[in-house]
Amino acid sequence: MPPDTPTLPSGYRLLAFDEIGSTNAEGMRLAGAGECGPLWIWAKTQTLGRGRSGRSWISVPGNLYASLLIRLDCAPTVLHQLSFVAGVATYDAIRAAGSAAGKEINSLRLKWPNDVLIEDAKLAGILLESTTQPGASGASIAVIGIGINLAGHPEGIGRAVTHLAAHGISISPAAMLQHLATAMNDWLKRWDNGVGFPLLREAWLQRAGIAGEQMTINTGRETVEGSFIGIDAQGALVLRDVCGVERRFTYGDVTLGMATGASGRR
Repeated sequence: MPPDTPTLPSGYRLLAFDEIGSTNAEGMRLAGAGECGPLWIWAKTQTLGRGRSGRSWISVPGNLYASLLIRLDCAPTVLHQLSFVAGVATYDAIRAAGSAAGKEINSLRLKWPNDVLIEDAKLAGILLESTTQPGASGASIAVIGIGINLAGHPEGIGRAVTHLAAHGISISPAAMLQHLATAMNDWLKRWDNGVGFPLLREAWLQRAGIAGEQMTINTGRETVEGSFIGIDAQGALVLRDVCGVERRFTYGDVTLGMATGASGRR
């Protein structure tokens, strides 16, 4: 096995590329062709990387770009919970990378629904897509894309961004993928097709911001400012708006701080 190839948990396969359009797009293509996984798709660089809502994901060399394709026997209504599985696993993998380097990242945290931050800057992002397996089984195939800034980050994108090397942690994409694959395998087992979501929810909250933190959510139809309460039993974001009304959101872009008069947005 080449030295730059990660060791994956038992049962997982790896498909590696020097360059690809998008690891998630490749995962969805393979799912349509009958691939069931579990399969990690890893590229050294992407030319058409994607984030949520069709945004481009700029692929700086030396970072991790990987997607996990898995077959699931769960209700379609709980598939969105995989974003929380991936968030907690990515957080834990980054912690493990820091520990291996003798570094502690005290300001590492999760932000709903799919970002990992250091302080106010984005370090990693998650893109979840799914489809129905061809044939009579009707099982779901999920493709979970994860990008982690290791060696560098894009500039001039209108928000705070960072990378691990800037915090004293130097790690190769292969080594980071090994940490990530281990953590994903662990949390997928704990999640157990949705049965373990209460445990996962608590783990996510422990890694997220504190109750009362000010934030703004843009749903595309409205922009709501308020204070963070948590996430509910289904994973919806719960805010108390400026009028004191408790609101729940299943979709939207969140920035920390208030949209008007905030000292910083991210």
